[in-house]
Amino acid sequence: MEVNNKKLKKIIDEVTIQNRVREIASELSNSFGNKNPIFIGVLNGSFIFISDLVRNLSINCEVDFIKVSSYNGKNSSGTIKLLKDISADITNRHVVIVEDIIDSGLTIEFLVKRLNGSSPKSISIVTLLLKPEIAKLSLPIDIIGFEIAPDFVVGYGLDYEQNFRHLPEVYRLEI
Repeated sequence: MEVNNKKLKKIIDEVTIQNRVREIASELSNSFGNKNPIFIGVLNGSFIFISDLVRNLSINCEVDFIKVSSYNGKNSSGTIKLLKDISADITNRHVVIVEDIIDSGLTIEFLVKRLNGSSPKSISIVTLLLKPEIAKLSLPIDIIGFEIAPDFVVGYGLDYEQNFRHLPEVYRLEI
């Protein structure tokens, strides 16, 4: 497939994604029951995933967003910049961080450390995609949608230079 003069190779189709999102939502609903967790989406990439996820939950919850930057084009900058903080008070709350992708692990490590400073009751991490070959994590990821190769991927909220987020499937970008 070619979009915007870029070659894309589908690696996860829409049906597979939606089935997995429903499974994750069921698992979270069972885990959090009547605890009224707050789901914190990591912008911009997680907005489609968190939207589909919360619509499939069978529990009450709150949603907030945080925005960080760690990429220049296809490469990680190695540093994390906080662009938008959460607005909710998460003190003594069950927090679920919703990520689109964990590759190096820098962003999620930064976010957990930052949110722990607000004394939540618990922090759980949910990611649609994980690149286990390159992730260097000192903390567990509670729910992983799919493990993928260390390729650069787009679609289903993930972008390359702010393009391709709208695609309903996940593609490897072949530049």
